[in-house]
Amino acid sequence: MIDFIKPNWQVSNKIQAFTTTRKGGGSQEPFESFNLASHVEDDLANVLKNREILVKKLALPKPPLWLNQQHTTKLITWQGQEFIEPPVADATWTNKPNLALSVMTADCQPILITNKEESFVVAIHAGWQGLLDGIVTKAILQLPDKAQNLIVWIGPSISQENFEVDVDFMNMFVKKNQKNTSFFQQGSLTKYKADLVGIAVLEMQSLGVANITKSNLCTYLNVDKFYSYRRNQKTGRMATLIWLDY
Repeated sequence: MIDFIKPNWQVSNKIQAFTTTRKGGGSQEPFESFNLASHVEDDLANVLKNREILVKKLALPKPPLWLNQQHTTKLITWQGQEFIEPPVADATWTNKPNLALSVMTADCQPILITNKEESFVVAIHAGWQGLLDGIVTKAILQLPDKAQNLIVWIGPSISQENFEVDVDFMNMFVKKNQKNTSFFQQGSLTKYKADLVGIAVLEMQSLGVANITKSNLCTYLNVDKFYSYRRNQKTGRMATLIWLDY
């Protein structure tokens, strides 16, 4: 049976949002079973079938916009136009109803945004490279409302305890913002554990975003529920979706 994570944020039913899990599809090992990504060497027929199941289960009027995510800092606007190929971008937004935005993840942060008026929705794929390069800030600054009016949910992603990095990795984030030092906990002599969610929250707060909810779900730990690239390099992807339901 298909299983979904529903964001625990304070928005009305006008905002529909879900994160899929790995349960309920037709993909085989090591992608079992509800893989939605076509770029991970899974059987394409299984991926397309899983996507069909997703659309039917969520009663979407049309398939979601699938992005060609390449850890860019690009935000695109979707007004319902058709694309021959998935557009290269790692963030998308719309103010049109019944258009489901999506980002795929397997440890990276899926970040969903709306505003107090619930007049638009945003989906961001924030891997460590995109976070370092500023995708969160760049996307927020392009939105048609003040940061103070935004409402944010950060979906399942890898936790600090399970994301070990080297000193060079830490130094890149500290160079970007000295305050990021507090999000690195020393493990062994040369390794640190990085709190990427904490870094993203600080960045958004510095812009004026105050209403931020974290799922506090770790993709690495929850083996039965989530895919994790850090845990199993050859694996599937979950999708985090959001749309206006007017």
